[in-house]
Amino acid sequence: MDHLRLRRSFHILLPIALGMLTLLPQGLLGKPAASAEEEKASSSARLQRVKRGWVWNQFFVLEEYTGLEPLYIGKLHSDMDEGDGSIKYILTGEGAGSMFTIDDSTGDIHAIQRLDREVKAQYILRAQARNRLTDIPLEGESEFIVKIQDINDNEPRFLDGPYHASVPEMSKIGTSVIQLTATDADDPTYGNSARVVYSILEGQPYFSVDAKTGLVRVSLADMDRETRENYTVVIQAKDMGGQLGGLAGTTTVNITLSDVNDNPPMFDQRLYQMSVPESDPVGSVVGRIWAKDRDIGPNAEMTYSIIDGDGRDTFDISTDPTNHFGIITIKKPLNFEKKPSYTLKVEGANTHLDHAFRHRGPFQDVTIVHVSVEDVDEPPVFDSPAYYIELPEDAEIGTVVRTVSARDPDAANNTVRYSIERSSDIRKYFYIDITSGSLMTVQALDREEISWHNITVLAMEMNNPTQIASVSVAVKVLDVNDNPPSLTQYFETHVCENAKAGQLIQTVTAVDPDEPLGGQHFYYSLAPEAANNPNFTLRDNQDNTAWILTRRGGWSQRDQTVFYLPIFISDREQPVQTSTSTLTVRVCSCDRDGKMMSCKAEAYSLPASLSRGALIAILACIFVLLVMILLMLSLRRHRKKPYLCDEEENVHENIVRYDDEGGGEEDTEAFDIAAMWNPREAHHHNHHPGKMRQDMLPEIESLSRYVPQACVAGGGGDSNVQGYVLAKLLEADVDPCAPPYDSLQTYAYEGSGSVAESLSSLQSGASNTDHEYDYLNDWGPRFKKLAEMYGVLETNSAPLW
Repeated sequence: MDHLRLRRSFHILLPIALGMLTLLPQGLLGKPAASAEEEKASSSARLQRVKRGWVWNQFFVLEEYTGLEPLYIGKLHSDMDEGDGSIKYILTGEGAGSMFTIDDSTGDIHAIQRLDREVKAQYILRAQARNRLTDIPLEGESEFIVKIQDINDNEPRFLDGPYHASVPEMSKIGTSVIQLTATDADDPTYGNSARVVYSILEGQPYFSVDAKTGLVRVSLADMDRETRENYTVVIQAKDMGGQLGGLAGTTTVNITLSDVNDNPPMFDQRLYQMSVPESDPVGSVVGRIWAKDRDIGPNAEMTYSIIDGDGRDTFDISTDPTNHFGIITIKKPLNFEKKPSYTLKVEGANTHLDHAFRHRGPFQDVTIVHVSVEDVDEPPVFDSPAYYIELPEDAEIGTVVRTVSARDPDAANNTVRYSIERSSDIRKYFYIDITSGSLMTVQALDREEISWHNITVLAMEMNNPTQIASVSVAVKVLDVNDNPPSLTQYFETHVCENAKAGQLIQTVTAVDPDEPLGGQHFYYSLAPEAANNPNFTLRDNQDNTAWILTRRGGWSQRDQTVFYLPIFISDREQPVQTSTSTLTVRVCSCDRDGKMMSCKAEAYSLPASLSRGALIAILACIFVLLVMILLMLSLRRHRKKPYLCDEEENVHENIVRYDDEGGGEEDTEAFDIAAMWNPREAHHHNHHPGKMRQDMLPEIESLSRYVPQACVAGGGGDSNVQGYVLAKLLEADVDPCAPPYDSLQTYAYEGSGSVAESLSSLQSGASNTDHEYDYLNDWGPRFKKLAEMYGVLETNSAPLW
């Protein structure tokens, strides 16, 4: 440390001393002895011109001065300065006044701020000597430079650290890893302050660094990524050429070994056991295998193939999206009953090979995969994937269309039952035998209504109803000539009054819903009853059309306005179908061009129309219907009259109907309520004048007038009520004027009382004592059950215990 301080002091004081010497006046600096000639020449020169009386050179100052006093840099002095203070020194330029100051009397220059060469290496200043009183320049302004001398105050720095680098594993010694560069802010032209030397502090023996260039290299061969992948290396950069006292900086380099394909793949199992249900569809995944590779990334990608085994055609293998696993899938349908197991020999190989490491191979491996097929209860299988049937539309009901067959493919071979899916045969044209599978018709077919029947037949296992199979049965209904031809539409035409004989008035065509193979062929003629009519004739054109022609002229609306012409049509197919259609022909007034003007609606029919006897029969039927309607209305009117068989009225048990709304509780005009509560007074009230409503008679009279009063007044207890009810029943049975059985009878009569008195429990809670029910035995056999439940039943039998 003492040596360092001495060295630093030497570096500081030497430039200061040199600067001071350069600023001293030449007279002060002294000079070597001169000859007399030189002195004489000099004297003569001074007499000729005025020389600048003060000189200076460049000033040098060390950076980073840390003293308390301003740093003396140099001194300005002029020969004109006699020391009397008449000269004033002025300093201008970069940093004048802020960084540098000058004593205007003595010319001493000081640095008042800390100087840093790395911020600014030199300053350009201007100096001038002026008369203090007149401020007149005594010398011209001159420029000088203050240079900042460097000291080693900055350590080397790695500006981009920390660093990350990678190098392939298994690299040879000397393989370049990364180039490092440290930057020193000190002056590289002055001393060794910026001379940097590199060294490695951490990361040996795996890596090294070039001392001059900073290049990091591999120093250990065959480093394996699978053993160790990441390394941390610390690099130091030191200035002063690495000498003692130099400043140093460090950085970290994280080095990763990148992967190369130097490891062959290997299956973790030599035998894989897998199973798959036989019902799985083609493309289903059976399982996956993996040939492990210690490498990573593309170097670990695999490709798999089935190289041998009895399942090469039944199964397939592919690589998953990560290119690591082999996925075994079904290539063809499986059948446990045919083959219950398969064996596959599978090879896995690396996709990307590195020829530099081929000697580490082979980069492939082989394993065995055993696949077992699991038995599954499968649905029945039809002997055909679909059925096509042609059936004539005149097939008789019960005709067997086709027999479908299905079987259970499992080893159990369960019995199969057949049915038709109702949604495919909603109208139930067909039926299938549940055991044999015979498909037959149960309704007549009509091709013109439905030409195709698409039926779905179901087959179900008896022992497992969930196993159901279906098959499509397409039934094409073949055409049979079973429909007669008819006119294309209901034709109505006209004939002009001025029409002549042989004039065409209409062309007729026919239509037939049947579709014979050879096409439609129709024959036309007039019906037999109209064949010899004198008015019209028909000509068959032999092209499925016919002409209607007139036979005469002289048509007149006054004679007849409408003619009905029956036309007979037949086809050629077997069996031949015929029909008769009527063409209406009206006689109309036409202009000269044959254009219709007007027609009347009076009808006159040819012999094909209704006869006079038929019209009379229709009118007779209409008359009979009118008479029957009148009789029914008359009977209905008589039924609405009330059944009054007796003038005596008893308001006790009447059902009274009024067509107006009553007055509620305040209405006392309709009947006497007292009579309904006391049947004994009913008769009495009927014979005495009282308030009775006279505006309407009751619809049904009372039946109580036939009740014998002895039955009502006599007797007591149960016989009173019983006799009253029996009398009422007898009266209703024998009275021919009694209302029908569903009429309402009112019995507002309770009787004269009971030995049991009231059975109500409303006041039973008034006593806190337990009730005694022994009196139930005294009420007779009707209360025997209650006596058994609540009382003590009297019995003469001996106890059982």
